[in-house]
Amino acid sequence: MSIGAVLNVLREDFPDVTISKIRFLESEGLVTPERAPSGYRRFSDADVQRLRFVLTAQRDRYLPLKVIREQLDDMDAQTGEATGPAMLSSARSAVAPATDFSERGGRVSREVLIERTGVDAAFITELMRNSLLSSGPGGFFDEDAVRLVEAAAALANFGLETRHLRAFKVSADREAGLVAQVAGPIAKGRGTGARDRAEELIREMAALSVTLHTQLVKAAVRGVLD
Repeated sequence: MSIGAVLNVLREDFPDVTISKIRFLESEGLVTPERAPSGYRRFSDADVQRLRFVLTAQRDRYLPLKVIREQLDDMDAQTGEATGPAMLSSARSAVAPATDFSERGGRVSREVLIERTGVDAAFITELMRNSLLSSGPGGFFDEDAVRLVEAAAALANFGLETRHLRAFKVSADREAGLVAQVAGPIAKGRGTGARDRAEELIREMAALSVTLHTQLVKAAVRGVLD
């Protein structure tokens, strides 16, 4: 297939994918299409499957390319050749997220959010009033909101009020600001694939920041226990 044909195939499941994105993934070594004598890229079915794997891992797991490449290399080593994997394996890497950046998809209403998390409406209101939780278009939440409310409710069971949890939000905003300082200028670059490089940088830095934050909290808690 030509790169245009691949784009048409992938856009059914990944509407935001572009030719620039496919070229970027090729430049990063995630896929290696053959070249016709004329110099045009020729993608095989296995190449398309690898692209699906990469795009799914980025969208649903928010994994950085370094982790995805390790997974692909492991699977290639097991089969002895480049494969087109059908499903994601577990990520193990120094930059793997300490907590999974799982998919943000789904439309969860306020009523369903309350039902799934076991909290009451007042608790949801308090989280939103303290800027810890926000809804999207139409007042719907996503799957990340479910996990956030569950974690907040569990901490509340230890006696922490929602206002106490604002410290976590302030810390997260500061970390996001640091990532933006690094990635922002790259995203505004004029070179081909600048935005793709910036998005990849954000994924890797976000994963590392979560890992670092987790280790710092663990070290501080050990200090309290000691």
